[in-house]
Amino acid sequence: MNKVKHSIFLLLLLLLVSGISGSLLTRTASAQDAGLENLRETGRAFRSVAKQVGSAVVFIKVEKAVKRRGMGSDHFGGNPLSDEFFRRFFGQPPQQKRSPQQAPRHNAVGQGSGFIVSADGYIMTNNHVVGDADKVTVQLLDGSEYEAKIIGTDPPTDVALIKIDVDEKLPALKLGDSDQLEVGDWVLAFGNPFGLSHTLTAGIVSAKGRSGMGLNDYENFIQTDAAINPGNSGGPLVNLDGEVVGMNTAIYSRSGGSMGIGFAIPINMVKHIRQQLIQDGGVTRGRLGVYIQDLNRDLAESFGINQREGILVAQVLEDSPAEDAGLKQGDIILKVAGEKVTTVAKFRNTIAMTKPGKRVELLVLREGSKKKIKATIGAMDTDKDGHPISSGELSELGISLQKLTADLAEQLGYEGIQGVLISKVEPGSIAARAGIQRGHLIEEVNRKEVETPEQVKKLIKESDKKTVLLLVRKGDVSRYLALRIN
Repeated sequence: MNKVKHSIFLLLLLLLVSGISGSLLTRTASAQDAGLENLRETGRAFRSVAKQVGSAVVFIKVEKAVKRRGMGSDHFGGNPLSDEFFRRFFGQPPQQKRSPQQAPRHNAVGQGSGFIVSADGYIMTNNHVVGDADKVTVQLLDGSEYEAKIIGTDPPTDVALIKIDVDEKLPALKLGDSDQLEVGDWVLAFGNPFGLSHTLTAGIVSAKGRSGMGLNDYENFIQTDAAINPGNSGGPLVNLDGEVVGMNTAIYSRSGGSMGIGFAIPINMVKHIRQQLIQDGGVTRGRLGVYIQDLNRDLAESFGINQREGILVAQVLEDSPAEDAGLKQGDIILKVAGEKVTTVAKFRNTIAMTKPGKRVELLVLREGSKKKIKATIGAMDTDKDGHPISSGELSELGISLQKLTADLAEQLGYEGIQGVLISKVEPGSIAARAGIQRGHLIEEVNRKEVETPEQVKKLIKESDKKTVLLLVRKGDVSRYLALRIN
């Protein structure tokens, strides 16, 4: 009897285990099916975006006549096939065959990407793609080619706008809102890596607001692990809705290929630049007139605030919008136009993107109390390429200036003497040809004494003469120099 009961018990136990195993297998199979279906859904999403975006992505070829430099590699000597051009992960120019009878100049060739932003043929790309190229050719998805006109470039942000003339309407991409991007969002990078036309790679947004990379004057990069390689420069970075959220620009690489760290210019910055390039062919930037610095922990503690709550005004420049508005050295700027200020880079970009003449409200912390200040943004002085000129830079003479501090006066033997110190002289410049050197002191401009770089610049700007008269001191000797300004 006991044996029968034992056998029945074993049989029931076996059935129970079999049922549990079957249930687990069913659940596992169901989970696998669900996982596969999720992957299929992701693939279908990518496929949909590819169909939506691909026809508006273009392949760009550029040519530039350059002088040969012996037997070394070919360069544009600037943009786009210079060292910077290669550093931006563009295609290596093909090696040219050489012969004893070959001419001293030849065409260097490069390649990159771009994307159509309007049906009438406007195309966005990187400045380092088209740069000062002699010829720009755009190839569409169907293989048709058109010579493009450079509408405008903005080297400080590495954005360029070109245009092709076509008879029919072109497919144009919708520009999204890069401010809405979040870390972890899916993004797709389109372009022509290594000349492989219309390639798609996928990844996520790894980080936002990357700056201090040393690539552009104004940096606010989107970082992504979507593979970006040589030739991707200028192509679109899009979200799963097919909207452009960035322009592929550079990668961090030790091999020359993708290592999972790529950078794209936020499309909101690109849109701002595009509008000015269409209207004016160039970009005008806003200026406040302050030297600012990020708060480290010690500085933040001394001011009694959180380290990430603002930026410190280190100096207010004379005759600047900041001085007119009442900003003071030692102020902590907490907000600009209602937006929190957390880094110097973010604040600098905000002011630069503000149209000159517009009034903005600043929230500052001064001696423990918050204060609202309204400032009218001025126009930034720039060189011919749009790069900002510092308050101490005199590009027309080829010198840079700095205020003579007590320490510098003691080191250079200028104690008890008033003037502005020359900190840099460009080789071959007007100042260099006149014998001016680093360490010389400007005591007068057009017979008026000066103490700050701002005074020197103002007196030269206000003069209606083509010649500026400087009293320059070297050691114990002063002499007048008349410099003709081009």
